[in-house]
Amino acid sequence: MTRAELIEVARRFLFRRRHNYILTFRSAPGQEVLRDLAPFCYANSSTFKPNEREHVLAEGRREVWLRIANHLNMSPEELWRLYDGRES
Repeated sequence: MTRAELIEVARRFLFRRRHNYILTFRSAPGQEVLRDLAPFCYANSSTFKPNEREHVLAEGRREVWLRIANHLNMSPEELWRLYDGRES
């Protein structure tokens, strides 16, 4: 398989995954899950904790929230650029 073909396979995988996130989290039960996860994942608050271990745990939870949010709120092209490494 050529490099271009591998890239296309990766793009299709990412776009399919984004579609599945949308189907899951834009449903009524998915919205309920997001409301539950928001405070747990520090969606709207700082992750800073004086204790380093607690801080790292909070950052990990936040990373999960951001992954979900990116898949729900970014266009397929924006998401591809994020994972392609052309945008951070």
